[in-house]
Amino acid sequence: MTATRPNILVVMYDQLTPGALGCYGNPATKAPNIDRLAAGGVVFDAAYTNSPLCTPARYCMMTGQLPSATRGYDNAAYLASTIPTFAHYARAAGYRTVLSGKMHFVGPDQLHGFEERRTTDIYPADFGWTPDWRTPDERIDWWYHNMDSVTGAGVAEVTNQLLFDDEVGFQAVRALHDLARADDGRPFLLVASFTHPHDPYVTRREHWDRYEGVDIPMPVVTADEVELDPHSQRLREACAMARTTISDDDVRAARRAYMGNISYVDDWTGTLTSTIDALGLADDTVVVLLADHGDMLGERGLWYKMNFFEGSTRIPLVVHAPARFPARRVATPVSLVDVLPTIVELAGGSADDAVEPLAGRSLLPLCAGADEDRTVVGEYTAEGACAPIVMIRRGDWKFVHCPADPDQLYDLAADPHERVNLAAHPEHADLVAVLRDEVARRWDLEQLHADVLADQARRRLVATALRTGRFTPWDHTPGRDASTEYMRNHLDLNDVERGARWPRAGVVRPR
Repeated sequence: MTATRPNILVVMYDQLTPGALGCYGNPATKAPNIDRLAAGGVVFDAAYTNSPLCTPARYCMMTGQLPSATRGYDNAAYLASTIPTFAHYARAAGYRTVLSGKMHFVGPDQLHGFEERRTTDIYPADFGWTPDWRTPDERIDWWYHNMDSVTGAGVAEVTNQLLFDDEVGFQAVRALHDLARADDGRPFLLVASFTHPHDPYVTRREHWDRYEGVDIPMPVVTADEVELDPHSQRLREACAMARTTISDDDVRAARRAYMGNISYVDDWTGTLTSTIDALGLADDTVVVLLADHGDMLGERGLWYKMNFFEGSTRIPLVVHAPARFPARRVATPVSLVDVLPTIVELAGGSADDAVEPLAGRSLLPLCAGADEDRTVVGEYTAEGACAPIVMIRRGDWKFVHCPADPDQLYDLAADPHERVNLAAHPEHADLVAVLRDEVARRWDLEQLHADVLADQARRRLVATALRTGRFTPWDHTPGRDASTEYMRNHLDLNDVERGARWPRAGVVRPR
């Protein structure tokens, strides 16, 4: 029987491009659990991040707002505690809200509406990663990407990222056990947010060996086939791509390890969904799979993200709720800002009741088969840029505009790999003019540029000051009270055993 207000499990991956998944057409990747959920769910074929970088993307997802509305400009951007997130809305609606894993919140508030956070974050919570647009050509070596992830790709049993995600998965399973046994009657919203398959491209031997003998797909578009736009050239300098020789063997190894790490998070996805099934919660739980942004994986000679090409900006998005929605594929463009209104609606509310206008719309009508025209917009204001870069995706067209660069226009139906920039073609001049007018209506790019520069200056000053003298970190330390765990003498053994068991004694007996 389907609950009116279901439990919600959001499984989030980091830097996962949909083109690397079987359910999006890549037969080489071994991710049977993701493929199974996609086969029985609603798959969005044109889902996008609104900002192709970790923190801005996650703020878009959490708040339903674009970076220009929240000042979520880059990976050191502060999210004000006064901005409601989907965790606030769900919690106010009576949900128990839990986060296990990465969300890259920056600032002293490391919860932003979550009642519990089971792990710390993998990335710092302070302003140390603030870019400086005053010196756009400067490479900040201690935290900018470099190409070691590609030239050093391969096998390792332990990495910083694997240690983190092992804990994320373990704590998410523990959270499911605790949520199932809770006696408060509240449905739950659990976000399990993994850092893989984000670089470095290093995977465990177990997952590397799954691809023994597999023909690893190589980039479809090489750097020699296309003329690099100015932003791509800046990214190649900022991430040391231009000064590093990358061999075909390097590319193949990096892609193999990336696929291995997809298999790794797929294993955890299967563990989470099988746990839900074993707890008897499957029929009353909506499972959402998504990522913050993609990965270029060597396409056009680019790696990582930070641009609006499809490899970087498209994301996988699956809503698995077979008791509510039949399996289907949706071609309508959608984006991360649609997640908040979707969760609000699942929790029994309406996006119309939000305390401020939202940039997104609920996905549930599309899940139910509605035919809607939608426009996706994006903003990028982080490292590698020297001015705001904005994107409009409507129908088959993608338009990218930056005051410092020539426009880009792509017909994704005829040219899915974005080989030909049509912006300067005379036959498309009218469309470019219309899209430029829309950019001018949607954004004051001169003011946004000034706002980004001012915000960067404030954060650099604050970061310097807080590192002077006694340093008080903002990084989340999960709370744990061992005096309430397992069996203690101030607790009644009968109550402990009854409360720890799920299903309760006598509820379900083995066949």
